[in-house]
Amino acid sequence: MPNLNAQPWHACDVEAVEKSLNTSCETGLTALDADTRLKNQGPNELKKKRETPAYIAFLQQLNDPLMYVLIGSAFVTFILKDYTEFGVILAVVLLNALIGFIQERKAVNAIAALGKLLSAECTVVRDGVAQKIPTKLLVRGDVVMLASGDRVPADLRLVKLRDLKIEEAMLTGESVPSEKNTGSLGSGAVLADRSNMAYSGTLITYGTGSGIVVETAAATELGKISTMVDTAKKHDTPLTQKLAGVSIFLTWTICFFAVISFVFGIVNGQPFSKVFIAAVALAVAAIPEGLPAAVTIVLAIGVTYMANRHAIIRKLPAVETLGSTTVICTDKTGTLTQNAMTVVRICTSDGDFAVTGKGYAPEGHVSLDGKTLDVLPKLTSHCVIASGLCNDARLVQTDGRWCIEGDPTEGSLLTLAAKLHLPAEGQEDQYTRLDTIPFESERQYMATLNNTPDGVHICVKGSIERLLTRCRYQYTADLQTEELDEDYWNEQAAGMANKGIRVLAVALKPAAHLQHLEGDEILDQLIFIGLIGMIDPPREEAISAVKLCREAGITVKMITGDHPLTAKAIAVQCGLADENEIRLMTGKELESVPDDYLPTVASKTHVFARVAPEQKLNLVNALQSLGEIVAMTGDGVNDAPALKKADIGISMGITGTEAAKDASDMVLADDNFASIAAAVEEGRGVFDNLRKFISWSLPTNGGLGLLILYSVFTGQSPAVSPAQILWINLITAVVLGTSLAFEPKERGLMLRPPKKPNEPLLPLDLMLRILMVSVMMLAGGLSLYDYFHRHQGLSIPQSQSIAATTVVGIEIGFLFCARSRFKSIFEIPFFSNKWIHVSVITMLLLQYAFVNLTVMQNIFSTASIPFGAWSYIIGVTLACMAIVEIDKVVWRSARHMAELKSQNDND
Repeated sequence: MPNLNAQPWHACDVEAVEKSLNTSCETGLTALDADTRLKNQGPNELKKKRETPAYIAFLQQLNDPLMYVLIGSAFVTFILKDYTEFGVILAVVLLNALIGFIQERKAVNAIAALGKLLSAECTVVRDGVAQKIPTKLLVRGDVVMLASGDRVPADLRLVKLRDLKIEEAMLTGESVPSEKNTGSLGSGAVLADRSNMAYSGTLITYGTGSGIVVETAAATELGKISTMVDTAKKHDTPLTQKLAGVSIFLTWTICFFAVISFVFGIVNGQPFSKVFIAAVALAVAAIPEGLPAAVTIVLAIGVTYMANRHAIIRKLPAVETLGSTTVICTDKTGTLTQNAMTVVRICTSDGDFAVTGKGYAPEGHVSLDGKTLDVLPKLTSHCVIASGLCNDARLVQTDGRWCIEGDPTEGSLLTLAAKLHLPAEGQEDQYTRLDTIPFESERQYMATLNNTPDGVHICVKGSIERLLTRCRYQYTADLQTEELDEDYWNEQAAGMANKGIRVLAVALKPAAHLQHLEGDEILDQLIFIGLIGMIDPPREEAISAVKLCREAGITVKMITGDHPLTAKAIAVQCGLADENEIRLMTGKELESVPDDYLPTVASKTHVFARVAPEQKLNLVNALQSLGEIVAMTGDGVNDAPALKKADIGISMGITGTEAAKDASDMVLADDNFASIAAAVEEGRGVFDNLRKFISWSLPTNGGLGLLILYSVFTGQSPAVSPAQILWINLITAVVLGTSLAFEPKERGLMLRPPKKPNEPLLPLDLMLRILMVSVMMLAGGLSLYDYFHRHQGLSIPQSQSIAATTVVGIEIGFLFCARSRFKSIFEIPFFSNKWIHVSVITMLLLQYAFVNLTVMQNIFSTASIPFGAWSYIIGVTLACMAIVEIDKVVWRSARHMAELKSQNDND
């Protein structure tokens, strides 16, 4: 047999396909031949990816340097029979692993969703007999019968059809069903233009047909996408990368100081067990045990905020990634546009009329030269009525929402008639249909014979090329006839087409003697009425959102499978670029771009039209190679590989396929680009709050680590025990720190440029502030421990409880300071975040229980604090707050000076 994979099937005629696959359009394969091919080719089904066993997925959560140190610490405490600390450390480790495991197991396999698009059964012709068989038994060479409502079971070369239309938006992005034919095409035709092919997983919306199976399973277009989804490697998010960097830095730092403390203690003659426990305590103190849980909580709160703005987050790190986005690659249909064909122009001898309105709702008006018309001129009314009568769609209202049943183009004509309160098919008794010539792709028109109040008329609508050839006359404004001005109408149609407007021509013919439409010759000598132009218009909110993104320094690009002129028109209307500046490239042109030049093309081009799935994936790769943080939107199966590869994949909740949703990080509940801009704003707010939380939490680990290090170098008992350290690290991070997640977004958030991918998680000012607060915790905790133990004679448990409470007090004071990086606490409305106050009260109650309840005293070796000690703790807290606020003043001045210098340099 020939090399089947090398065949450009759309470029072959039917006879060549039959010969190549050794089959017959009439009789199909024999049962014996089909069985033989099935054994050689394998079943027509997509292979499912093996799922990671649950226990392995759980263990993978422990694959982190900080977790290694914690597990090692737990092991050492167990060997030393310190079972309390062992239990607390182990509980922390398991809690963090469980949180990550639950989050990860929520993700669904995109390959399984692609498999659902294959029908269970299909009708084939074998041994000359039509029969139903399971879809998985299809082989190359089988002849498949297609009917309206069927899902195409494999890639087919169409051989026979009648009025066949296939919904291929999941593969091509086309907003209307594709009209099919059987003629051969050029070998370079892109997928969206292959009108003689039917692809696996697409849906028959109209007509019937048959086709020869040319590809099955993984070799189909759907299968290729499945393979791309499976092999596309997801980048770590900026947050994941930065947290990993912090984790590695802390691990090496902790290990270094733990070793130093151990060696120092041994050299100075301290007992091995004491030195070892101290080294473990240092590791436990310096590791931010509560950080993973608290980060998860902060991101989860961001998820809630985004859900309120129609953005449903499927993977938590995507919350922050949105705030780092530098490029948004958006689909056109339904995302930037309303996904509803809408009439915007009517052109007759009366004039060129503009039509307003949204979607299929019968609301809007008609204007001429900027003046709204209450009543249409008679000829234009006839044009609208004729298009409404020559129509098989239905306009219905469901749950308060207007929608259409049938072809979107015909639905837009019904909406137009309803806006103008004019009759359409089936709406008024005096307009009855007597006969129909249905639309066929070969004809490019539809005709109906209608009984009207003015007599029997033939109403015809279709492509301007076909109707002009059947017209000799045209109607004048006063409903008289005159010679057809073919050049004028072609010029008007071309003008609309150049603006991305789809054009339909309308014609009439009086037919008082007719009762039936028989033969195409009846449609000769038609009288031309006019043109109706329609488009899937941009959403108004999407236009505003694109503007907001551009102000925020985010580049918006359109990547669509739709027609180039339509894509360019929508891009201009949405404001992706000015009309004279916009750069457009088609998928065919992309094929000739060298790989090393693709990143340059990707960065400079605003619109990519008629692109194939692998090209979308390549464009995402190209932009990422430039260091861009890429958000990619999509709704079709063809978008799934690029959605998975992008830094943030965004699928459509209403029109999106399951495969697109499962490959994405975020789902738009309303399919609206404006929701992406809102989610970016929320993402930036979440990152700000996450940075506030991390810069607030790390001083605790630094301060506690310094306290342990001091005890090792001086040979004294630690001011805070390891178990108490774990309490402070975990409880304060969750109870106090997560309240920062509720901080209101700061002004001017969307006027900032996106964060640079290499920008550190913690800038210099915050790093120095972390060090400063760590030293203050060391000084405050140590001084009060030493004062009450040595000079007041309190026991070690009491003194340690005072030191631990002092650290918590400084954390509470610093919490109010950390609400803004530069602003004074007096500039921030005190009650703008009620959760700060709730968390402080909760923490004070918990800390009171920590030092006073017997069960807590037994677990953590604490003791009740004398009443007078509280005044010292409060005094230290207020002093630390004052120092942090002075530090802010210094950095505010430095930032102001830098801004002035930058302005002077620009001037």
